[in-house]
Amino acid sequence: MPRVRTELSSGPSVVEYLHTGSGEGVVLVHGTGATPDGNFGHLIDVLRPRHTVVAPFLSGAGTTTDSGAPLTVDDLARQVLAAADDAGLTKFHLVGHSLGACVAAAAAAQSGDRVRSLVLHAGWATSDTRLTAQFALWRRLLAADTELLARLVLLTAFRATAPHFQDAAAFEREVAAFAAMFRPEGTARQLLLDEEVDIARLLPRVTAPALVIAGTDDAVVPPYHQERMAELVPGARLTHVAAGHAFPFESPEWFARLVAEFIAGRRPERTPGPRQPDPALPS
Repeated sequence: MPRVRTELSSGPSVVEYLHTGSGEGVVLVHGTGATPDGNFGHLIDVLRPRHTVVAPFLSGAGTTTDSGAPLTVDDLARQVLAAADDAGLTKFHLVGHSLGACVAAAAAAQSGDRVRSLVLHAGWATSDTRLTAQFALWRRLLAADTELLARLVLLTAFRATAPHFQDAAAFEREVAAFAAMFRPEGTARQLLLDEEVDIARLLPRVTAPALVIAGTDDAVVPPYHQERMAELVPGARLTHVAAGHAFPFESPEWFARLVAEFIAGRRPERTPGPRQPDPALPS
């Protein structure tokens, strides 16, 4: 895969990125402990016949390297834009999942009219007490036993109807797959960033048409976080889906259709959704 050198606040970084397809550019930003193909495999297959798809491996994933300093959203956004630049994308659509949604939103806020459209799934503007406690727990489990973390993620990120809950053997296979995906040092750095995300000041600077997708059953990043993102991004459309945090894994066809239709300019209506009680969030 291609690599590009860029400068972060803590020093140089060499960013590995996926580059496939041809046509109008789409940049995909993966979530914590994941990879571009792991998060977006079906979406990539759907997009590449008509789009140039670029998907960086953020620090902590793949062979991307940096100084080893604590990660920041701004630095990860620089990696995203460096990959887009190196692939020759002057303008592009931008899609992010979970932490990748936070990073994609920051990149869009810094890019002006370079971003043609923005799709944010399961992101958040500010890490509140609940998110901070959750990701700190994940980090401790990762240090102790990656299999334990995999079990917790499978139990909380997926809906109860997920295929791997149909029988014990299927669940154990998924546990093994998720445990193998986590990279202890790299994933721990991403989790530490998850604990302290604060991009609320950047969201009003987004100028691209934006779709914010909230899973009504998301127990990892509950939908009140996406509702707040949609309130802060000017003109954003908010769509609730009957899904958990792992929507791109559980319902890849549905997720890909939402993204592809929004990129093509077919804008869904806002949906009010079953709003959950908000905790006290920093302004």
